[in-house]
Amino acid sequence: AIAAELARRDATIAVVGIPKTIDNDLQWVHRSFGFATAVDEARRVIIGAHAEAQAALGGVAIVKLMGRHSGFIAAHACLANNEANFCLVPEVQFRLEGPGGLLDAVATRLRTRGHAVIVVAEGAGQEHLPASADSDASGNKRLGDIGTFLRDRVRQDLGSRALQGTVKYIDPSYTLRNLPANAVDSELCLRLGEHSVHAAMSGRTDMMVGYWNQSFTHVPLAAATERRGTLDPDGDLWHSVLAATGQQVGWPGTGPT
Repeated sequence: AIAAELARRDATIAVVGIPKTIDNDLQWVHRSFGFATAVDEARRVIIGAHAEAQAALGGVAIVKLMGRHSGFIAAHACLANNEANFCLVPEVQFRLEGPGGLLDAVATRLRTRGHAVIVVAEGAGQEHLPASADSDASGNKRLGDIGTFLRDRVRQDLGSRALQGTVKYIDPSYTLRNLPANAVDSELCLRLGEHSVHAAMSGRTDMMVGYWNQSFTHVPLAAATERRGTLDPDGDLWHSVLAATGQQVGWPGTGPT
């Protein structure tokens, strides 16, 4: 909108954006700044959750991570740690009840291994929660709290199965994005800034500096904001997560029950 107004006024002012979102959910950019730092911190949280789960008989640790519409932080944190047994993301619906559902799978895990770690992105599992028409001050739809919902349902289910268990719930919330940038993000930010200045001084405008195939690129803002980048349920990343967690290829299911 700013670029369009400047063009209408025939003003020689450049508008150049950089990919600022820790969710890594922008189109035409392989990595946005802040994402690597967020995954680093999420990995440490999962390490602590795993220790808590192992320390109790029938220990279940549930970690809720940021990711309203895209599960990249949860997916990459699970790959970086490899201690999570279940990874739930917004792009893949999961069954909750019944044979092969999440609760049944957690109970089976406790009987065979004695502990379980569940990593869930904040936007996952909304099909199991009451829909809300409310929005926050930024216009984002208010989500149901999948973390506390799973905490309560897992506790309830273990009791109904007469399984001894202790459920610990960990929500690092905004601490994932309030940390000093790690080395990878610090370098990326510096180079994005350099390329933004070069682009503006060469006369470019209404664009974003991206990073694609090991190169810095110029992406029209219309293309960068056309749609949200999301995890591909049929892609290599998600199949790597399934292999790392031990989830079956066909689970989570394609629809709620």
